[in-house]
Amino acid sequence: MKEVDARGLSCPEPLMLTADAMKDAKEAVKVLVTEPHQKMNVEKYAKEHGKSAVSTEKKGYFEVVIE
Repeated sequence: MKEVDARGLSCPEPLMLTADAMKDAKEAVKVLVTEPHQKMNVEKYAKEHGKSAVSTEKKGYFEVVIE
């Protein structure tokens, strides 16, 4: 699984890194973000591109798995 660690980054960087990772991904992509609005943006982007996104709140950050 490809992992994008975007914790602590400001918008739009997490979304740009997610888009880049999804371009070449033949497997699931795990995205780590700090803020709730970043989590929602990543989920929305994934769904707009025909992917499912499952989010989990961890201690101090969110994990979004895109498949």
